[in-house]
Amino acid sequence: MDDADRTDPTDDVLRLAARTLTGHRRRAFQAEVARRLCGDSARVAERRFGWGRGTVGTGLHESATGIRCVERFADRGKVPTEVANPQLAADIRALVEPRTHADPERKSERVYANLSAREVRELLRTAEGYAADDVPSERTMRDILNRLGYRPTRIRKAEPLRKTASTDAIFADVAAVRGAARGDPEALEISMDTKAKVSEGEYARGGKNADGVGRGVGEGTGP
Repeated sequence: MDDADRTDPTDDVLRLAARTLTGHRRRAFQAEVARRLCGDSARVAERRFGWGRGTVGTGLHESATGIRCVERFADRGKVPTEVANPQLAADIRALVEPRTHADPERKSERVYANLSAREVRELLRTAEGYAADDVPSERTMRDILNRLGYRPTRIRKAEPLRKTASTDAIFADVAAVRGAARGDPEALEISMDTKAKVSEGEYARGGKNADGVGRGVGEGTGP
């Protein structure tokens, strides 16, 4: 019977076992199966189990020589845009670098830029002459800036001035005036909170007194 026509249920178990392994361990397992069940042939193992002939051949070579091939999984996949196009990376640096600053608190070595990914894309088109199709998308540009070491600058909210240079003098004057007013029987001292907003008159409590009785026209808040 031809190896391609075999329907041994054990083959499914061997295929499943190979799928659970990776790298050198998978190649070593496939090579051992090929040696015992396929006459040491990578081609027969490919027809019988559906394994890649090159992978099985590499495993047989590793087993015979004792030399292991080193995997480079990190190099697989799509190459970053700035690596595939070094000129694009250079142009981005030329645009962003003059508008960067270091961490003012020196807590990290990150470089902060006051340009967003959208603004960098626009500058590539207007200042560097890139065509619209040659400029990465905004999301890709954001990733490129991060990989190049640039971070967007956070806009700080305006902080209110807590104390002016004349604050102490102002309070000293207020204290002096209050001290002089306390000795004057004709003076009336009123304390007022200028921060709180208090409704008065007809607009206070829906136009009603504290006792729930509505006020008439022209009535104030006094007794």
